Amino acid sequence: MSLTANGACPPAIDPARFRQVLGHYPTGIVVVTALDPAGTAIGMTVGSFMSVSLDPPLVAFLPDKNSSSWRALRESGERFCVNVLSAGQEDVCRAVAMRRTDKFHDIGWSPSPAGNPIIDGAVAWIDCVTEQLHDAGDRHIVVGRVTHLQPGDGDTPLLFHQGAYGTFTPR
Repeated sequence: MSLTANGACPPAIDPARFRQVLGHYPTGIVVVTALDPAGTAIGMTVGSFMSVSLDPPLVAFLPDKNSSSWRALRESGERFCVNVLSAGQEDVCRAVAMRRTDKFHDIGWSPSPAGNPIIDGAVAWIDCVTEQLHDAGDRHIVVGRVTHLQPGDGDTPLLFHQGAYGTFTPR
């Protein structure tokens, strides 16, 4: 444990308070997809996605280490696709976030250049190969090297803010 400037141990942070305070920061919603060894679409909903580097082109997402969806994505190989959900895709977000085996039963998609699922109606998609995997508390930091990317059919992004879904309209 790190010490504060005066040498004392910092107070423990209550997880509920941590979530409540950080909920004031809006996050975009993405679905990370791949194909399992049988060729079935798999994926997970993620609210912690970011651009990391322009040169080389890198992005990252932070899945929960204990997520069964993350385990399935890891076991599928090094390739994945990040689908930026559009404002009208809250149902897709919720369907992929559920614990079930065939999450993509009612979700339209087409293959990316790498063969990963691109969700119909997404704002953008980004094909990647895992570059690095870092340990970070109860999360992994997955850094992906971008291999292909394209704006999608969607208009405005789906956002999550203070426990609710919404969107953003540019000025």
